[in-house]
Amino acid sequence: MKVVGLISGGKDSCYNLMCAVREGHEIVALANLHPPKNSICEELDSYMYQSVGADGVELYGEAMRLPLYRHEITGAPKNQKSDYEKTDGDEVEDLFELLAEVKKHHPEVKGVSAGAILSSYQKVRVEDVCRRLDLIPLCFLWEKEQNSLLSEMIENGVDAILIKVAAIGLGEKHLGKTLEEMAPIMKNLQEKYGVHPCGEGGEFESFVRDCPLFKMKIVIDETETIVHQDDPIAPVFYLRLKRMHLEQK
Repeated sequence: MKVVGLISGGKDSCYNLMCAVREGHEIVALANLHPPKNSICEELDSYMYQSVGADGVELYGEAMRLPLYRHEITGAPKNQKSDYEKTDGDEVEDLFELLAEVKKHHPEVKGVSAGAILSSYQKVRVEDVCRRLDLIPLCFLWEKEQNSLLSEMIENGVDAILIKVAAIGLGEKHLGKTLEEMAPIMKNLQEKYGVHPCGEGGEFESFVRDCPLFKMKIVIDETETIVHQDDPIAPVFYLRLKRMHLEQK
């Protein structure tokens, strides 16, 4: 089946694409939702989308040699019910418009790769958009045990770093660390505080620099640390990706 990959820049969306290829599907396009260009803060605190690291996603199309379609996040989480139905002005409708645009250019696309692991809120909304566009959602990571999933990603060559932290036990010093460096730390924090090892409770967000699907790797040349929330227990920091380039592998 020909598939469009929803990508955020993070490990989950990227690894789900790897799973789709492993299952015999063909990725023909990538799709991404990003903060408005005039946004002062990259972190929109969206209920649906990762917005930190969006500047780096611009390199994904070239890195994977695939067409990349992007759409600004203009809506807000207006409809927060467990079941979703079309709601004007909701951020979910941005996803609908993005995938409708992809279908216009790629009518052969039948499936949508989405990296949902635990959030029913996100999965229900992706499924609703897919139903309206006659597309099949592919969520290969859904409800997998998170410690083993994180290990699986590392073992299968997902090279990602943390670009946001927002949980007890995590701080500025963890920004820029790789998944491999973070795996034992997250397991320890899970045992101590019940955090999600894959960051499914919003504990962290990541940015993939390389994986087996990339023809070229992304090199981050310059970052800036932003204090998003100066909480004494669980401060929120993120990295602004200021300069990047692609390198041959």
